[in-house]
Amino acid sequence: MFEAATGTENAPTAGWILPFDRQVRTWRKASRRMKWHISREEFAAVQPPHPLAAEDLEDGFIGSVLSYGFGDDGQGHADAVLSGRLAWDFARSRFWQKTWQCRYIDFDQADHFRLRPDAPPRPRGFYYTKFKPGDAFLSYTVSRFLKTLSGDTGCGPEGIQMIAVTHPHLARWMNRRKIAFMTFADYDVAPYGFNDFFDCLQMFCSVDTLGLGIGNLDRNYPLFGIPTIRLR
Repeated sequence: MFEAATGTENAPTAGWILPFDRQVRTWRKASRRMKWHISREEFAAVQPPHPLAAEDLEDGFIGSVLSYGFGDDGQGHADAVLSGRLAWDFARSRFWQKTWQCRYIDFDQADHFRLRPDAPPRPRGFYYTKFKPGDAFLSYTVSRFLKTLSGDTGCGPEGIQMIAVTHPHLARWMNRRKIAFMTFADYDVAPYGFNDFFDCLQMFCSVDTLGLGIGNLDRNYPLFGIPTIRLR
């Protein structure tokens, strides 16, 4: 079990990833509530994910999470910032007694918030990400974490969508200190809006408050793990 004082690299993973049909059902409910207008045809076309390969399991991935790419970045990919903002809007509208957002996070200003330039583009529509919890990186800075990547990447919109839409039980687990808080390494934040992108996005739940904050790329935050996703 994750201990808030010291952390651990052996937090349990059972129950993290929900079955395919439950993930689809939560997306349907969110789309109706928020009037996202995800079409029936898109939902009908979603198929269960392929089982994780032996390589995925050996690398620590525990399951596949259903994500959705909203908008268009002008190059045929999703608008990764919009995809995260809409999920956060849903979180604020639906659960927990309180939510909190750092005042330096501005999804609507490109010089304040962006997908990390070296991050892979996100697909439009439904797509799967293989998910690896971040407990092995509790002692890492994001800068150091990014240097370990080879073909994989950190969370961007997938992280917010996972906690807010498809897997809200993870917020409850964080609130009870069963799992670590999360740093989403693929989101860059410029706190002062001058393209000074030296922070990244963090998500936590504590004292019944779901929060969206920031942390410096070169600073370690012992309560925050850094999850990895695999898009291939």
